[in-house]
Amino acid sequence: MADVTIYSSDWCPYCRRAKALLKSKSVNFQVNVEEICVDGHADLRAEMAARAGRSTVPQIWINGQHIGGCDDLYALEQCGELDSLLAS
Repeated sequence: MADVTIYSSDWCPYCRRAKALLKSKSVNFQVNVEEICVDGHADLRAEMAARAGRSTVPQIWINGQHIGGCDDLYALEQCGELDSLLAS
């Protein structure tokens, strides 16, 4: 299973949707996911923005490859590419 990093916010509905999709793909949040909550942490949000070039959450990486946000993750699912990324 792939390693996933997700910068998120507890109150963000897009973060919840992205995490729900990953969980539906059997991504183990205890083992394979580094979840970084940016709520109240300007330094972590700045780190995310520097890495992603975007300041919105969620921002997702799979095996070090920046995927983008929730809509980008769902687009990968719709075109059939998400499973192969998660399997690598």
